[in-house]
Amino acid sequence: MNGDDLMIVIIVAIVMIASIFKARARFQPHSADNGARLENDRLRHEVQELKERLKVLERITVEKENSLAKEIESLRDH
Repeated sequence: MNGDDLMIVIIVAIVMIASIFKARARFQPHSADNGARLENDRLRHEVQELKERLKVLERITVEKENSLAKEIESLRDH
């Protein structure tokens, strides 16, 4: 094996090692993305629950205002 053949083998080895590192780097952030995705889903669920609670509170507030207005009107009528 002469110097040219050795250089080709070294270049191929470098390319192969680089592709292995690239493949590893591609899979590692994926696990971090999965954690972020789970956190995002949890936060979406929490926001949905808060929206539902807000709707209930708005309904209660409106009902109280309506019932209070009715009571005031009934007192005025007497």
